[in-house]
Amino acid sequence: MRSLVVAETENGRVAKATLRVIGAVMQQGLPVDLLLPDAALAPSVEKIAGVERVLVMAGEANEELVPETLAAQLHALHGSYSLIAASHRTLGRSALPRAAALAGGAFIPDVIAVEGEGAFVRGLYAGSVIAHVSSASAVTFATFRASPFAPVADSGGNATRVMLEPVARFARTKLIERQASAQTGRDLPNARIVLSGGRGLVSKDNMDRLGHLADSMGAALGASRAAVDAGYAPNTAQVGQTGKIVAPDVYLAFGISGAIQHLAGMKDSKTIVAINKDPDAPIFSVADIGLVGDLFEVISALEAHVGAGSASR
Repeated sequence: MRSLVVAETENGRVAKATLRVIGAVMQQGLPVDLLLPDAALAPSVEKIAGVERVLVMAGEANEELVPETLAAQLHALHGSYSLIAASHRTLGRSALPRAAALAGGAFIPDVIAVEGEGAFVRGLYAGSVIAHVSSASAVTFATFRASPFAPVADSGGNATRVMLEPVARFARTKLIERQASAQTGRDLPNARIVLSGGRGLVSKDNMDRLGHLADSMGAALGASRAAVDAGYAPNTAQVGQTGKIVAPDVYLAFGISGAIQHLAGMKDSKTIVAINKDPDAPIFSVADIGLVGDLFEVISALEAHVGAGSASR
């Protein structure tokens, strides 16, 4: 049998999350195909490492793809696959449960690790419970939390292109308009370094200051829900169960107490550095490095260090 990954696109190219899902699926050791809704991207997608075939959707579904139409396409293809996967984002969360119901297969959401063929790990209750799940279904549909997995290279491959027969478009749902949320700075879910601020920053001006420091370090700016609710940062910066899920090499938390909702969004970071004046803050329970003190003194020291490094170049 084979595995199939649903490709998502961003800014005219395959999303980094899709490259991470491909890397996750490859851990099962099965041949990997990629389902591509946008035929214009086929020449570049065929170069993705580890992909054997690129299945290009045909017809009207390419331009205004809705979950119901994608589910119908996956249902038409499911007989050749033991695993059909997508990133745990809006399209995958909407389409794959529908496809699983049509195909009579199992659906496993928010996978964070692969243990073997048909065996996965997923988090429950905001990450406080880790479930080891096995599927005995002929075909399993799964959405993957992209951040824990390393992406495959977007070059070096030589996949075969396969043009699919059109599926009937689902007429009762129509995509009227796309509105992208305003985003500044680096891509938060894919950043290697994240500087994240909480309510301890006190004001939007201080959050902006942290953002300038992040830019100078080549990092992304994140925020806790409390900071977003207080108006210090936009919704697009929120890290947590109801925000972005991140797993950077280094996560620096400034003035974040560590509510379970926030920890669920960043606890997979490779190194967590927490700065908080409260020695009993829950964030220290997951931190690799903890500093009890004035976060503004730490920010000033980092600014001086980064500034000195820039001046020496």
